[in-house]
Amino acid sequence: MLVSLKNVLQTASRRGYAVGAFNVNNLEMIQAVIAAAEAEHAPVILQTSEGAISYAGMEELGILVHLAANRTRLPVVFHLDHGKNEELVKEAIKSGLYTSVMYDGSAHPLEENIRRTKRIVALARPHGISVEAELGAIAGIEDFVSVTERNAHFTDPTQAARFVRETGCDALAIAIGTSHGAYKFHGASRLDFVRLEKIRGVVHVPLVLHGASGVPSAIKKQCLAFGCEIEEAKGVSDASIRKAVSLGICKVNIDTDLRIAFDAGVRKFLAEHPKVIDPREILKPAKELMTKVVQQKMKLLGCNEKG
Repeated sequence: MLVSLKNVLQTASRRGYAVGAFNVNNLEMIQAVIAAAEAEHAPVILQTSEGAISYAGMEELGILVHLAANRTRLPVVFHLDHGKNEELVKEAIKSGLYTSVMYDGSAHPLEENIRRTKRIVALARPHGISVEAELGAIAGIEDFVSVTERNAHFTDPTQAARFVRETGCDALAIAIGTSHGAYKFHGASRLDFVRLEKIRGVVHVPLVLHGASGVPSAIKKQCLAFGCEIEEAKGVSDASIRKAVSLGICKVNIDTDLRIAFDAGVRKFLAEHPKVIDPREILKPAKELMTKVVQQKMKLLGCNEKG
């Protein structure tokens, strides 16, 4: 069943777990995430980026998500991820498809970010649509999101308190050291937990962690074995994710891990079955591998058995 982001995250915040938000681009990804939610009896957030909409279409993806959500009793949020284009965010709100949108004004100065986010909140609220906002920039490249290390900046706790108070947003994405894409760290996973604690102390809406894929070693190994060149890929450690959740993170975004699982499944199948040309057979292992990855994430975040 479709529900709002605010509804799901308030429960998660109260009970001390986080809900996984998984980026989907096609039918197989949607099916994989829903299958994992059913297996783990977990609430789930399916989200589409601007890139996914450009690739597959807002209405097309929305209809597929609605079909999947209507076939389960589990809480399902349909969320617009990283909406930097205000017109696209407005389109998503007016479409009647999304139960939640993110307006990402983090590239703007504080005052402008507040002004724009407040405008989106005012538009979304009458429709019962939750609004996630962002303060601080997440480094890395993923779809249409690109912020260099030099320009990336962490979220300031004092500014965060003011931002939430003045915009009325329902959730806040913060920058504490994660990054988009598969290459997050050169060494050990490093997040600013002291900053997170300070933000949690002054911000009273659910907090969101973007760029939180872990690049699971087993999936990466399979990918490498069948020709994918991602030797230097490294994600956020499970230990760091657990600690972030314990300190108040309620929504954790996962995209890269599904991409790697999809790639690993397809590469392995094609290498082992060179005569098969049926796309249904080719994509089946990818879907199964993505489901396993999502299940692992749900257990890590503690949202399993919370549906």
